[in-house]
Amino acid sequence: MSNELRNFLSLPYDELEELNLAIKSDRLNRVPADEIREKRLKDLKDAKNVKAVTVLFSDLEGRLHLLDYDKKFLLGAYENLTFDGSSIRGFTAQKESDLRLGIDWSAFYWVPADVFGTGKVLVFGTVIDKDGSPYSGDLRGVLKAYSDKLYAEKGWTLNAANEIEGFLFQGIDAESKFNETGKFEFVNSGGYYHSLPLDPLRKFIDTAAEVQRAMGFQNEKDHPEVAPSQFEINYGYGEVVAAADQIQLYKLLCRQIANSQGLTASFLPKPVVGVNGSGMHTNVSISKDKTNLFWDEKGVEKVSTFAWEFVDKILSQALDINLIWNSSVNAYRRLDPHFEAPNQIKASATDRGSAIRIPIGNSKSARIEVRSVGPDANPYLVLYSIFKTGVDGDISKIANLRQAERYLPDNIQDAIQDFKSSPWVAKILGADVQGRFVDLKQASADRNARALGTFVKPGEVQYHHEVYNQLLWNNF
Repeated sequence: MSNELRNFLSLPYDELEELNLAIKSDRLNRVPADEIREKRLKDLKDAKNVKAVTVLFSDLEGRLHLLDYDKKFLLGAYENLTFDGSSIRGFTAQKESDLRLGIDWSAFYWVPADVFGTGKVLVFGTVIDKDGSPYSGDLRGVLKAYSDKLYAEKGWTLNAANEIEGFLFQGIDAESKFNETGKFEFVNSGGYYHSLPLDPLRKFIDTAAEVQRAMGFQNEKDHPEVAPSQFEINYGYGEVVAAADQIQLYKLLCRQIANSQGLTASFLPKPVVGVNGSGMHTNVSISKDKTNLFWDEKGVEKVSTFAWEFVDKILSQALDINLIWNSSVNAYRRLDPHFEAPNQIKASATDRGSAIRIPIGNSKSARIEVRSVGPDANPYLVLYSIFKTGVDGDISKIANLRQAERYLPDNIQDAIQDFKSSPWVAKILGADVQGRFVDLKQASADRNARALGTFVKPGEVQYHHEVYNQLLWNNF
């Protein structure tokens, strides 16, 4: 069909950035939900050349799902959107399959047509159980409810920013084809910070950064990482739910851009043995009335007693929640001390092998950095586990807790047992969600050897949740 016959939305990048930053400002300033909803509904009605609204939600493992609704249909039915939850791994059983989607109108994005298709906009959804209550397996909803509760009760805003590393490999669908090829091919071997201006890795990074900027990410810096063909594209701090949404969008747009260039963006934690793996360093803080509660100029490492108590609670429960941070078989290859891996359950301002680092900061930037998180983890579950534990957890009586000789497990089977037997996990997630998550992780673990060995096995990639599809699992 000729494109001349079509008249669907396609906006310049600078205009997109302006629109998305205005929406982001409303979200940051907590404009009332009904007011935001009316704004977005008016935007959709006025934009005659929008044809569809893509509603995004994530399953229990953090896999992003997209549903396209015709705009005219959505405008009349947004309060009664249903879908089959039994088709989503970790959600409802077949006998109780109906779930609903609510729309979080504050999480609305105008998007580049050359990446997401003409005439489309994005909005995040919230999964609702058939009785109208929030669905316990929707960790975005759980995180949002917790964030809203702390703001209402204490005036606290939970802040987060993530440094998400990934690899760029030759060919389309390199992960899905790994069981046939047995290898990944680098597109670049330049190393840390070094890449020619127009080589494939640099062109990919530049394009992804442009898309992020247009979507209101407020970029900070981008660069090739230590390993060959590895990248990191950093963007600004944000309220915790918005920050988690941006992680999902970051990985989505990186995959799409790589695919359009005949390449694959991979967020496996350790796809290639012998070089550094990829992490998702997670920086967090809490503020009240724009005052950073983690800052204390006279405190140890210039952070407050409140921040150190937050750290101590996470160190106390690190083994319990580690499966949340490192949720795939492949993630345990990354926890290798020979490659700056943060596998030590301790806190330090300088030692990058520590699970928690205290970066240099000031009254605005003081924060703690949880370094042990893999880039394939569910971002909503990760951030919920960190904040819920840091705020509401208990401090253990382990001697010299912040510098004790304790280590994260080197295989997923041990991590599953820690998670499965944890009263703390049962308390913060509920026994039902705890059990569902264990079942999903055990299914992957059982398809791989407990001892990882010296080379990446096809099962680590083939049954990795980011590339899950029905056909691959049914071929087992």
